[in-house]
Amino acid sequence: MSAPLLEQFIEALRVLPGVGQKTAQRMAYHLLDRDRRGGARLAEVMADALMKIGQCKQCRDFSEGEICGLCASASRDRQQLCVVESPVDRLAIEQATGYRGLYFVLHGKLSPLDGIGPRELGLDQLGERLAQGGVEEMIIATNPTVEGEATAHYVAQLARQHGVRPSRLAHGVPLGGELEYVDRGTLSHAFGSRSEIP
Repeated sequence: MSAPLLEQFIEALRVLPGVGQKTAQRMAYHLLDRDRRGGARLAEVMADALMKIGQCKQCRDFSEGEICGLCASASRDRQQLCVVESPVDRLAIEQATGYRGLYFVLHGKLSPLDGIGPRELGLDQLGERLAQGGVEEMIIATNPTVEGEATAHYVAQLARQHGVRPSRLAHGVPLGGELEYVDRGTLSHAFGSRSEIP
């Protein structure tokens, strides 16, 4: 015998990141008690999005069409390619910087223990894209974790093999931060990566 529908509804909401049992219960009860129309709209849009949103054939970002709007735009600088771990990272860079180049989304990072290798990250596709020419700089914007650094190293080697200059986002002390509150790993990395003041 299957669980009652309310329990299934609560359990289904727990698939979202950061949503535990109590939060899922609050969401379910709110939708059932106060906003059934909003819940129906959510279900309709969610089902539609899951059916129609795929990956752009060029950058692997989420897209409704074969090619996303950024890749199709004639105003983007095609000589720069920024490699990010996830679509959320791409969105963060797009919103916070004046970057006008193109992107390549890995959808993860190298993690042999989890069975995630170069093929799973689309690095063969990235190599094909670089082989076509036109890219002069590859900005590697993976996260500063052990796996992110290993991925950055691998991607940088791939760039060099195709005559593309790799660069890495700077890491270190946050703007407005005080040294006494910065963790030891970040401070050590920032100290070792120091640069001359022009």
